Amino acid sequence: MGKIIKIGTRGSKLALWQAQWVKSALMKNDPSLDVELVIIKTKGDKIQDVPLAKVGGKGLFVKEIEEAILDGRVDLAVHSMKDMPAEIPQGLTIGAVPERENPFDVLISRTGKKLFELPKGAVIGTSSLRRGAQLKHLRPDLEIVSLRGNLDTRLRKLEEENLDAVILAAAGVRRMELAHRITQYLDDAEMLPAVGQGALCIETRKDDPAIGPRIDALNHPLTRTAVMAERAFLHRLEGGCQVPIAAHGTIEGDTLQITGLVAELDGSSVIRETLSGPAADPGAIGLDLANRLLAAGAGSILDKLKAVEL
Repeated sequence: MGKIIKIGTRGSKLALWQAQWVKSALMKNDPSLDVELVIIKTKGDKIQDVPLAKVGGKGLFVKEIEEAILDGRVDLAVHSMKDMPAEIPQGLTIGAVPERENPFDVLISRTGKKLFELPKGAVIGTSSLRRGAQLKHLRPDLEIVSLRGNLDTRLRKLEEENLDAVILAAAGVRRMELAHRITQYLDDAEMLPAVGQGALCIETRKDDPAIGPRIDALNHPLTRTAVMAERAFLHRLEGGCQVPIAAHGTIEGDTLQITGLVAELDGSSVIRETLSGPAADPGAIGLDLANRLLAAGAGSILDKLKAVEL
């Protein structure tokens, strides 16, 4: 019998798909491994009737799983990168970032109408302040309603609650083989995605000699570089689910380009900028972009939102 590796994961269909993908990749590289999935319920899974921003923001879907890595119940965890807080607990590390799926958001409409074809006052479901703020900026007439639950639940609510449309991450819809439901892909000019959206995070104990080398083989350097720039941007802005912050990095050759934004909740003000630099230094580029947005007025928006939270 080979070495047993335990992967911590949430129990949703999408989370299990992601963990199963990592399990398959590990076993393909070493068929002697015995890999088990350990389902762990997080605070975000337990509280379904309250908007994410009011529950506590980033960390809702990872904290209990991180505790399981630290106390040895599991060897690693598979998360959606966009769920990861800017700060990683001491003793843990982002061991690998596999190649990214489509990072953008999609609109799924009940009637097949695209965003600018929806009637005035159309009701859109989303649990994300980031999505809501950008939607209101594009179309102030829209009514945004909070929408929690897994992918199946949100699609069911589209019909049951008579919503005109919902906004979801393309990656999850595609991984669940529901791409045929997509009415419209929203590009980054229309809807800048969440930091890390579309990417997976394989989190491990720091300097784990048994797990580290196995996970390294699943890392996609270009995806990791882009995501690290986005996360440096997020870290500088001290952002979470309570703040409409978005960023998306891309790499061409040796150049990294990242676009970031901070928005008022009602979409009345959106501060957005794009910055390019050497891909070898993603952290510095993300930090520089955040500082530029702060200087352009993002700081006052963030201060206002933090005051409301208090």
